[in-house]
Amino acid sequence: MKPVFHNIVEDKVIARVDEIFKTIEEGEYKGKYCTCNQCRMDTICYALNRLRPQYIVSHRGAVRTNWEGSERQQQVADITTVIYDGLKQVNHNQRPNFSHKADEAWVSDDTKRPVFNVPTIMGRLFSGENFAPIHSAVVKLFWNNELVAMKDGNWQNPYQLVPNAEGNFSFWPAPAYTTKVGNHRSFEYTLLITAPDFETLEHFFKIPVISEIQAEVSFTLDRTFKLPDLYMFLPGEAEKNDNQD
Repeated sequence: MKPVFHNIVEDKVIARVDEIFKTIEEGEYKGKYCTCNQCRMDTICYALNRLRPQYIVSHRGAVRTNWEGSERQQQVADITTVIYDGLKQVNHNQRPNFSHKADEAWVSDDTKRPVFNVPTIMGRLFSGENFAPIHSAVVKLFWNNELVAMKDGNWQNPYQLVPNAEGNFSFWPAPAYTTKVGNHRSFEYTLLITAPDFETLEHFFKIPVISEIQAEVSFTLDRTFKLPDLYMFLPGEAEKNDNQD
């Protein structure tokens, strides 16, 4: 059986962030810092990316890490310091695509209603002329001739590629409700990609999905649909390549 690893620092960071945000919401700093769900998650990510992980594979391991004394106190102090730094950074650079209301969060209206959890969709876009990543393209994801709604505001559709993305783009479609667990459906998507000086590219693909009891709430690479690398050509270049073949 494959062992399940768990980073207990994640638990400590989440718990400490919840404590700090609750203190802010109930105290004199209410209104000074945004405590919406998005800023909360961004603060947690900021801290976890700067703290050394501590992995365990069993409950016994969890017990061994729950030590008392100065070492544990120092870890709590370090975590708290990083969280406050993250809180300031996140509030100084709030995501513009959120209203940042304190009670705002994506929550299903029925947490036990069966849904199709479409995996995240990831792909890469290159120039067919020199095989360099394209960074000026706009990628749109369609289903039934309509733009696909995304899981939340962290995922955009259309997706604008930027230079430091190295041609990578991603989508996470919102869950689709169904009648029962175990239903099968094939989601047929179309990518429409436009970029200056290149011919418009259309790519069609299907994702088979089996319905589950409730919607996924966290992103994981284990649930990712990887597209083949896509290539865009200058006007007329694709036809030339086909004729040479």
